[in-house]
Amino acid sequence: MSTATTASSAGARPGFFERENTIAGPGFNRWLVPTSALAIHLCIGMAYGFSVFWIPMSTLLPSAETAASCGDIGLLQALTTTTCNWAVGHVTYTFGIFIAMLGISAALWGAWLEHAGPRKAGAIAALCWGGGLVLGGVGVMTHQLWLLYLGCGVLGGIGQGLGYITPVSTLIKWFPDRRGMATGFAIMGYGGGAMVGAPLAVWLMGLYADNGGNGVALTLMTMGVIYFIVMSAGALSFRVTPNGWKPQGWQPSPKQQSNTMITQGHVHLRNAWKTRQFWLIWSVLFLNVTAGIAVISMASPMLQDVFGPALLGLENTGAALTGAQSAAIAAAAAGLVGLISLFNSVGRLFWASLSDKLGRKNTYYVFFVLGIITYCSLPTWGHWGMAGMFVIAICVILSMYGGGFATVPAYLADIFGTQMVGAIHGRLLTAWTAAGLIGPIVITLIREAQLDAGVAPALVYDRTLYIMAGLLAVGLVCNSLVRPVDQSLHMSEEELARERALQNEASVSSDAHQAARGRFGARGVLAWLAVGVPFLIGLYIALAKAAALF
Repeated sequence: MSTATTASSAGARPGFFERENTIAGPGFNRWLVPTSALAIHLCIGMAYGFSVFWIPMSTLLPSAETAASCGDIGLLQALTTTTCNWAVGHVTYTFGIFIAMLGISAALWGAWLEHAGPRKAGAIAALCWGGGLVLGGVGVMTHQLWLLYLGCGVLGGIGQGLGYITPVSTLIKWFPDRRGMATGFAIMGYGGGAMVGAPLAVWLMGLYADNGGNGVALTLMTMGVIYFIVMSAGALSFRVTPNGWKPQGWQPSPKQQSNTMITQGHVHLRNAWKTRQFWLIWSVLFLNVTAGIAVISMASPMLQDVFGPALLGLENTGAALTGAQSAAIAAAAAGLVGLISLFNSVGRLFWASLSDKLGRKNTYYVFFVLGIITYCSLPTWGHWGMAGMFVIAICVILSMYGGGFATVPAYLADIFGTQMVGAIHGRLLTAWTAAGLIGPIVITLIREAQLDAGVAPALVYDRTLYIMAGLLAVGLVCNSLVRPVDQSLHMSEEELARERALQNEASVSSDAHQAARGRFGARGVLAWLAVGVPFLIGLYIALAKAAALF
């Protein structure tokens, strides 16, 4: 008899946040689960929109009150100074910290999450991300940079990591017939979080600035409270499948059953991360993300440097620009940033859903082959002055950047099975951390080296883009080497039963064939409206900004 069964027979009742207490009953409908995931990911996706805070954070102290001796203060002095403004470079380290903590926390606590369940993990993620923003706001209010790093960076990064992987395993088990689409819905929210959060942050800063200051501190605190409430609502509404549950009438097709790239077994985390397949997929994600970060970080200045006055239809590109013309060019660049957010988000759902038809490995083949072509085409469109084709190419690249994130959880489930896919995905996200930290540094060094060598600003991006295409070629090779895991690494029936007992699945008495057969109904409509309306508002704002390009 398992330990879970023993505890149950002894009369022990599971706590409210325990996984056993979140197993779906007969009236539940599986289409409610993506809304829970979206509620969490739309909140933590504000990570992509944090750039709206950098300039305001660097101008917190009025110049009249800033000591003349500040000059270019170093990081160590900036950590504790209350009399000098922080440099933009100082506050942008916050992004690197929470991206690093995202990967580290996902890797450390992924296995715990599988046993604890999405309700408990999601609630802790809400507390860390929401509380981290509040603590970061206190750091801004007291002008303590170390407190900003601790709050938004470390604590917020832990919330990012736990929140990111919380829905993965649950969604894959609810949608065995549409693994890619299911994870695409959730991870689309992360890509779209900035479309919702960034305009909200700008509006709040303007609102609070009316009372003096620039409103950054109160904006961070307000958003922290909002995100805590929304993420908690998402976490509390999670339900997990009973052991053996399947959609009514669904059976794997003969094609799926005969596909050797979709395993019928399950690999334990302790074995999965030691396999060649894991590190090949890790490399695939790392290279795809590094190349995508290159475009994200360069897109706005690249558009302005390469095309400049040509964006306004001016033929004499050597003439001095008026203030209105410079503002129009900046607005066009901002429009491109809006399009990037849009395609980064929507591409996640599109490509992940398409992977259900193409297969995960073939989808990554498309990413790399099409990516190499589009990266190599960007310099050509720039030299020919074809801004429209340039923008289209960037949008395609960013859709595949987001699609790579959304497709990889289903790829892992195909290769390693579904039992511990959330934990395995957590380990894999260290590839994102590595790319997020290494990629921008390499890109900046390449750009600065070319500028120091006297390369014209309009041409300085060419070599960088060709190098990124080369990275994608390496990723193409890594993807081609992915093979099914040897069956000797699959968990035995005893190991699988032990793992399910740790997840309290062995003590479930519900009939898996009768569970979760409820109607979508009014509850489903309200749940989708709750996450859909904010997303559509963000989508409208992104499209409105993008209109400046046309």
